[in-house]
Amino acid sequence: MSDIQPSGLHHVTAITTDPQANVDFYTGRLGLRLVKQTVNFDAPDAYHLYYGDTAGTPSSLITFFAWPGAPRGRHGAGMMTSTAFSIPPGSLGWWHERLQTAGVDVDEPQERGAEDVLTFRDPNGMVIDLVASEGDTRSGWDGVADIPSEHAVRGLYAATLSEQQLDPSAAMLVDLLGMTVQTDEGGRTRFAMEAGAPGSLVDVQAGVKERGRQSAGTVHHVAFRAPDLDTMTRWQSELLERGVRVTEILDRQYFKSIYFREPGGVLFEIATDQPGFATDEPLLELGRHLKLPPWLEPNRAQIQASLPALHLPPQPAEPA
Repeated sequence: MSDIQPSGLHHVTAITTDPQANVDFYTGRLGLRLVKQTVNFDAPDAYHLYYGDTAGTPSSLITFFAWPGAPRGRHGAGMMTSTAFSIPPGSLGWWHERLQTAGVDVDEPQERGAEDVLTFRDPNGMVIDLVASEGDTRSGWDGVADIPSEHAVRGLYAATLSEQQLDPSAAMLVDLLGMTVQTDEGGRTRFAMEAGAPGSLVDVQAGVKERGRQSAGTVHHVAFRAPDLDTMTRWQSELLERGVRVTEILDRQYFKSIYFREPGGVLFEIATDQPGFATDEPLLELGRHLKLPPWLEPNRAQIQASLPALHLPPQPAEPA
């Protein structure tokens, strides 16, 4: 087992077709804060939108590449197939009524092992779970008027991977990424970081036969937390020593990243906690304006002309 361990989930990045519908759903329906409005650094004619808590804290984040016209993807093996967020105990019924009233494609609440779970799908069919979680002390984002703070989403809870076989993926999660097996029941094996706290769980659903197809409504990659660049450099070296194909360290402006695939095909990222999202705009202004990295700033006029205008939620009040 590696002596370096990730400290939890950093973010999940998925694919959407309509950036305005995406903003409306994740800020208005789910109550997350748009913390950064930028572009895909590798394809700057497309938005990259980040949502999370007040400051965009690692483990609160879900992000989207907006690719208008992309066909609907297919969930299946070799993909991350559901993203779980933590909500306070006792809030499941409130969220079920809210989503149902809004016409969201939502299931009835169910028990999954020892957890109470509400599953729904966003406008592109991406699967989201809300898990009623005891002991999650994170405050989430309370800037949405019709979502009381006692019901607000707290942050990421778990990532679910679908795989044809468990063992190859499990070996990487345990031996290379230093996770521990927490539970194994009903074909779902739970791997834990940080003693299994919310935001540090990976579930693997094995025995999925049909391969998935990545496109709109599916997850592009899942990122794990590294506290600093030194830790990431050690990760990169260890992965290379173990024969894993890993990228160079990439500057994502708000964190540094490396990417590699686990044996089943899911794209993994390791991202640093720093410098964070207030590096190029103040906390109160997060997500209000299109932000570009220095190397794309000279092309701002061209980039803005290629992007549809976004209508943002009202300016939040100053956090207490």
